[in-house]
Amino acid sequence: MATRSPIEVLYGSAHQAQLDRCLHCGLCLSVCPTYALSGRESEAPRGRINLMRAVAEGRIGLDDPTLAVHLDNCLVCRACETACPSGVHYGELVEVTRAALAATHRPGRLARFARWAGLRQLMPYPRRLRLLALGAWLYERSGLQALARRSGLLRGRLRSIEALAPPVRLRRFPDGRAFPPRGQLRGRVAVLQGCIQEAFLGQVNDATVRVLQRNGYEVLIPRGQTCCGAAHVHNGEEELARQLARQNIDALLALEVDAIISNAGGCGATLKSYADLLRDDPDYRTRVAAFVAKVRDISEFLAERAVEPPRATLPARTTYVDSCHLRNVQKVVQQPRALLRSIPGLELVELRQPERCCGSAGVYNLVHPELAEPILDAKMADIKATGAEIVVVSNTGCHMQILAGVRRSGLPARVMHVVEVLDEAYRREG
Repeated sequence: MATRSPIEVLYGSAHQAQLDRCLHCGLCLSVCPTYALSGRESEAPRGRINLMRAVAEGRIGLDDPTLAVHLDNCLVCRACETACPSGVHYGELVEVTRAALAATHRPGRLARFARWAGLRQLMPYPRRLRLLALGAWLYERSGLQALARRSGLLRGRLRSIEALAPPVRLRRFPDGRAFPPRGQLRGRVAVLQGCIQEAFLGQVNDATVRVLQRNGYEVLIPRGQTCCGAAHVHNGEEELARQLARQNIDALLALEVDAIISNAGGCGATLKSYADLLRDDPDYRTRVAAFVAKVRDISEFLAERAVEPPRATLPARTTYVDSCHLRNVQKVVQQPRALLRSIPGLELVELRQPERCCGSAGVYNLVHPELAEPILDAKMADIKATGAEIVVVSNTGCHMQILAGVRRSGLPARVMHVVEVLDEAYRREG
């Protein structure tokens, strides 16, 4: 039997077919954030597919620095997939190539540190993230944050990274707890806490629990769950992502629940892709199918179950910022909007370009702040034009990115998750 070359292994028949489906029509160009920023073909999906095809055909190697640079600059927002008439699975191609590059390409020092610290030392460990969040709380409350920002000491990348820290609310972390329904029991669900979300934006998880309780669901927060692995997959750390996936399946599938709820678009998209991630693991093949079948985004679940709309009025002008992976991968687009429109008094104003990424993209805004910031500026200009008092989000990274954008632009608006807005409306009922 002939030995397959590394290129044949990387681009097997399925991936080669995806490369061949690209017609080079250019419809992806209009929705690509990095192409809009640079105007260069190599910074567009079509150009990156050309580079990957060159690898598949042996015209360039995986060690070609051009390949690494242009693939690394991609946010993998996957807006191009929704615009593509041929249905090219661009995200899969980028992820399989990045996984191969991780073994052959050595990124810059800052990128290596950010990935090592974030992907390996923090995200898989909830306790470490909670300590980091406590440090951020002390930094803010002590006045050191205000002093550092006024002093001018925060410059360049350090300024960009520091600006992403959201205001932290100290709270009790609800590990391993069950929350009873209010009123008649309609069902039983488990909630994925997430890693960054639970540590830095825990109020979103608290609101998720209350909204589900309000609509008759018993809510379980199981012990043993961990980071979903989204950032690891996007950055080529597939083996670590598989370990995290197995841990979450073990923790969450053991429960007898109607659904496994995610309230972060990127996390939910990764949870739903676990079957592909663990496709070569015979021990999890059956279990992962059962797991994926139960995963729902919180907006998707609430819309499916026709929850009771709030009775109290919440008069506010709002706009909704789509999570790229909720919109483009999970195809959950109308459900968050329908939930917001169900709130009496709330006015929803659409963005001009709702499909455009905000520049967060996992750890992208940490590794590439020079690209993420102008992408965020464009998003903030779109938001500002709506005159919104509340900017509504549905993903952890987007939440932090938009908070930073609102603060930097001086926009007088609150940034809230969809479920936080619902929770506020319910709580006004008294």
